[in-house]
Amino acid sequence: MEEHTRASLIEKTGSIYKLCNLAASRAIELNGGLKKLIDADPREKVTTTAIREIGQDKVRIKLDK
Repeated sequence: MEEHTRASLIEKTGSIYKLCNLAASRAIELNGGLKKLIDADPREKVTTTAIREIGQDKVRIKLDK
């Protein structure tokens, strides 16, 4: 399993605040039944899966123009 540091995850989102919001939003989606975008153990917590998806650039923040 690939490890992502806190700094690399913050760099992907721009701030710790945005990272937390993105991970929480994605965890809620996963908990609601949306399909995982990465291979993950079914016993893995949805928050862990969300962080791993962000680290692998499968989930990103949508920027409004």
